[in-house]
Amino acid sequence: MFEIVRQHDFLVAIDSDGCAFDTMELKHKECFIPHTINSYNLQAVSKYAREAAEFVNLYSKSRGINRFPALVETLQWLQKRPAVIDRNIQIDIPAALLQWIDTESKLGNPALAARVQETNDPALRQALDWSEKVNQTVAQIVRGVPPFPGVRECLEKLSSQADLIVCSATPNEALRAEWSEHGIDSFVQAICGQETGTKKQTLANASKYDPDRVLMIGDAPGDYRAAKANQCLFFPINPAAEEGSWKRLLDEGIEHLLNGSFAGEYQAALLKEFDATLPDQPPWPVVS
Repeated sequence: MFEIVRQHDFLVAIDSDGCAFDTMELKHKECFIPHTINSYNLQAVSKYAREAAEFVNLYSKSRGINRFPALVETLQWLQKRPAVIDRNIQIDIPAALLQWIDTESKLGNPALAARVQETNDPALRQALDWSEKVNQTVAQIVRGVPPFPGVRECLEKLSSQADLIVCSATPNEALRAEWSEHGIDSFVQAICGQETGTKKQTLANASKYDPDRVLMIGDAPGDYRAAKANQCLFFPINPAAEEGSWKRLLDEGIEHLLNGSFAGEYQAALLKEFDATLPDQPPWPVVS
């Protein structure tokens, strides 16, 4: 697990995709979803596969989860969709992939590659091939996407009083490329992606700081759950309102953190607004 070297009284962890950078739509619609359809033979239900993948990764309370559980959830929604059932399309979810997700703490390509080497399981090899192709396409396509307006200003304002880290489910290599491309990697002490561990594991560093002095900034319910599990404060970057969220953090959120008034009423108001932004059920019918 990543161990931070404490230099300030506060710790602030920042998610990347969809939070610091407007890359979620680009990555999923242009990189992840085409490979999901191709690798898992979903051509006959491609429209529904696309809708399911977009719902899971972008437009639901599952937004931002690790790619492998997201893949499984996408397939699960397809299994429950009447239009897919009516077409007699068999949607399989490999048991080996489910088992690996349940038992592995670092859900990234290195851990999966090691498991494939051990077992030579075809389903795990299929998942690894899918994931590697996604990474290759991300590296080819995702470039020139700057941070959301307000991100740099918030990092500058926080950096003199807080230790800053990136806390993300994105592969480390992609994170380093994106943060360095736009010259904001210099603000953070560490970049912690999927190979480092889960967000919950990375935020265990909160124990090195006093209560109410650790903040997670994220755009997905999973970010909040990771923060809550480690007794951290949480500032939401609301999907479809990212610029306004960063402005709010710059104008008032940082001051609430630094003066000790973030917890309580202010945090509760933020969470209520955030909870209303994403649904947990899709807009199409499902079978039980």
